Amino acid sequence: MFPQRLSLLTIGVRNLDLMKNFYLNQFGWTLMLEQGDIVFFKLNGFILSLYPSSELAKDIGIEAETGNFKQITTALLLPSIEDVNALFVELSAKNVTVIKSPEKAFWGGYSGYVADPENNCWKLLLIRLLKWIERVIFNKCFPVNSVIINCYFILVLKS
Repeated sequence: MFPQRLSLLTIGVRNLDLMKNFYLNQFGWTLMLEQGDIVFFKLNGFILSLYPSSELAKDIGIEAETGNFKQITTALLLPSIEDVNALFVELSAKNVTVIKSPEKAFWGGYSGYVADPENNCWKLLLIRLLKWIERVIFNKCFPVNSVIINCYFILVLKS
């Protein structure tokens, strides 16, 4: 069963500095982490990330210029590769559109994408996290060998 929760919301942006400064200065939010061309804000029970829209489209495996790309994805973090694979098998059996089958990512995680009937993308992924980040996302601790925070790579963390 697809867990009824949101772990991560990623907004594809054209100007990362402009958008980061908007959330910092106009909304008054505190930056959780900035790693290369992605920034993260901790919200109430999930994380908002800002990532260049061209890179987000590339990660999904679609063209950024098509009418199907909405520049936003939601993500569900799962505790193991087996959980990611099992959920993809279950969703495929229910005729859910698989946009990108799960695979190892260049940033060290494991993820794939599915879409709802209106082409809203969900990223299902495994991440390697420090215990304090795991508590924020999962509200309980999974073993540290779980995985990386994604929507696109905080850091590949090793304990």
